[in-house]
Amino acid sequence: MDARRVELSALQAEIAALRRACEETPAPAENATRGQAEERRDLFMFFRSLRFFVEWCEYRKRTFKHFKEKYPEAVHLAEGAASSCMGVRSASQPGFEVVIVWRIQIDDEGKVLPKLDLLTQVPQRVLELDKNRVIETAPLGFRNLLGVLGIEATLESLIKLLCTEEHARSRH
Repeated sequence: MDARRVELSALQAEIAALRRACEETPAPAENATRGQAEERRDLFMFFRSLRFFVEWCEYRKRTFKHFKEKYPEAVHLAEGAASSCMGVRSASQPGFEVVIVWRIQIDDEGKVLPKLDLLTQVPQRVLELDKNRVIETAPLGFRNLLGVLGIEATLESLIKLLCTEEHARSRH
């Protein structure tokens, strides 16, 4: 009888955790996952994908919060720590900013994957002077760096490159 109570208690805790996760999950991702699960009649895939989706959302939130706390003058989060975008302003080049867009996608098989993109915002004059197309190719370089260094090290490198005082002073 005690084993049955323990099992029931564990099941109730899991249901409560999933209910909280559903409340926190953005609607488009939840709807896509739910649609795939309904199509395939696969509740296991739905709950597994939802669990990994929530884990990735929490990881993104912790990572963005970490960088906002570490570089408060340079990093901005339009929607707070739960934002899916992190902006980084250059300390040495006014008007130069990059935005990291971190989406979490669920494929047809229910696999949950992070997708990070880099968007650049630079003054028109900088674009005109960029003969080597560094700004234009920055998103591709960012993706390549992600594959080599991983998410946190790539973000740290990018922020340090753009925003630290030492870097700004060494360029002058």
